[in-house]
Amino acid sequence: MAVAGGVKIQACTPHIMPGVYNNSGPQIRQAVASLQAALDQEAIPLRLITGADNHLVPDMVSGLKSGHLLSLADTRYLLVEPPHHVAPARLVDMLFNVMVSGYHPIITHPERFGWIRSHYHLIEQLAQGGAWMQITASSLTGAFGREPQYWAQRMLSEGMVHILASDAHDTRRRPPNLLAGFEAAAKLIGDKEAVHLVLTRPLSILKNQISTSAPAPVASAFQTELMDEMQSVGAGQRAVPPSGQSYGSRRDDNGASGKSGWLDRMRRLVSGKS
Repeated sequence: MAVAGGVKIQACTPHIMPGVYNNSGPQIRQAVASLQAALDQEAIPLRLITGADNHLVPDMVSGLKSGHLLSLADTRYLLVEPPHHVAPARLVDMLFNVMVSGYHPIITHPERFGWIRSHYHLIEQLAQGGAWMQITASSLTGAFGREPQYWAQRMLSEGMVHILASDAHDTRRRPPNLLAGFEAAAKLIGDKEAVHLVLTRPLSILKNQISTSAPAPVASAFQTELMDEMQSVGAGQRAVPPSGQSYGSRRDDNGASGKSGWLDRMRRLVSGKS
């Protein structure tokens, strides 16, 4: 199914979450090798790479260095999944420590976080500081509902999305659908930027290039009709912050402003100038 959708290289990224998904780096490597052998035997032209959806834990760097956690294809880039329902305390500090250690975090499906409405400024600050954002194809197509679709479209339009992923789990409820997501993204931001989401930046990951060597996301004019249509989501609540509120002027749980010094430090890290 992935190959039929135009995919040639696919990252295998099971969850690693202590006590819930007790996967480990060595187990994932073995499983990926086994599946690759089966694909090769059936002449299915799909190259697999190793990785994991690493749930946010305090000792991420030690987990990566020990091999328990996995980066994508053993590069500097790793998927990081914060908690879904509650914005974690000291999120910025934890990811900054990951970057100081030479790794580059990619935040997975932020558009589906239950706390994105009240803490959108954190997503903005992380993106401004150099962390990459990965959204899910099914969010763009509306398969997860109106609110994740709104935030996915908004983040794309505001130039904060770096990667589009299928986040496939099976062949029915969560199938490989990257082509559908690509088409939805192209309608919103154009073909060129959509190609960067699924090809240019993923290839820069495989080459282990510094993030600033890849094209930066380009913001598009936010669609007025989308704002009007998505003004209310869920149980009659507004998806957009109240009028007059400035995202950039808000402060996170650590009291860090979007214009504070850690932003500059994170930018220097991702540019390789630190």
